[in-house]
Amino acid sequence: MAHCRVVAVDLRGHGQTRIDSSNAEQYWQDLASAAQTLGWDEPILVGHSLNGHAVTAMTASGRIRPSAVCVVDGLVLNNRETAVAKQRKWTTPEAMDKVRAQFRYRWSASSEQVRASIEQSMREAPDDWLNRGARPGLIRDVLKRSFSQRENTWLRRPTPEQITAISSPVPDTVIYSSVDAYEHLTCPLTIMLPDQGFYAARRAKVRAVVQDRPERELMEMHTHHNVPMARPAELAQVILNLVPSNRLATGEQR
Repeated sequence: MAHCRVVAVDLRGHGQTRIDSSNAEQYWQDLASAAQTLGWDEPILVGHSLNGHAVTAMTASGRIRPSAVCVVDGLVLNNRETAVAKQRKWTTPEAMDKVRAQFRYRWSASSEQVRASIEQSMREAPDDWLNRGARPGLIRDVLKRSFSQRENTWLRRPTPEQITAISSPVPDTVIYSSVDAYEHLTCPLTIMLPDQGFYAARRAKVRAVVQDRPERELMEMHTHHNVPMARPAELAQVILNLVPSNRLATGEQR
């Protein structure tokens, strides 16, 4: 993005980071350390999918005071009781086996196998419900970054164990993976809701999050869950529109 300094953080258990998370809070708390290291005050936080909750929780905790938050098809809409019940259901060994089979999480592969797998994903993108319409170069770059080198092999991340750890509710915590997390947000919030995404069928609940809050906005888009790969230019413009005009004038935006 030409008008902003953009930093993409590989959170624990993802990308090229060598460390894993032991619980759900540790997963997002590193965002505060990243902002502090960069010397950033009031950044714009953007989170896609599971990271939508990460930026929401980080902001709700008060450890970062962003100028705005943008959540891209990554919401928490259940109350605490329902969130716990659903978490137990979809993190069973059987459910994790399905996730591993579909996305090859925790797959250990050679460099040649990784290259072949990425090329196959690029060829199959037009018929893939998650990659349809995505730019081949973006598919390649995202998939390459999802493999972390382990001696002579490459590990596909996140592992099912990490998915379980970072999505398991932490008991007796204020910032919970449930809809009440939004009650702690005071900064502007933009929610991007694709009509073919994971939360399209729960549009009414999404609208309830922004209802009667003038600093919040719901933006609906015709695409699927992988908005950053399928509609990158439109997403970039939405984020740029969140930058205060005085920062654009002084070059302080990030």
